[in-house]
Amino acid sequence: MPIEPATVEQPKHPLHALTTYELCDYRRQLESAIAFFGRQDPAPSARRDLQARLDAVLAEQDKRRKLADA
Repeated sequence: MPIEPATVEQPKHPLHALTTYELCDYRRQLESAIAFFGRQDPAPSARRDLQARLDAVLAEQDKRRKLADA
């Protein structure tokens, strides 16, 4: 019986409204689910959606880092 990753729920608020902790936790969940799907051949289409969501999280974290460094 294959192990299914925990469902990665959309946050209750937009990314820009999440705390740094919430954003990091959401990123970890996405990375874990993507890694799980990456081990499957072929990778399911859900992986593309998760990757797009992760890309948005990374962009938000980068934006915050730039603001902090300014």
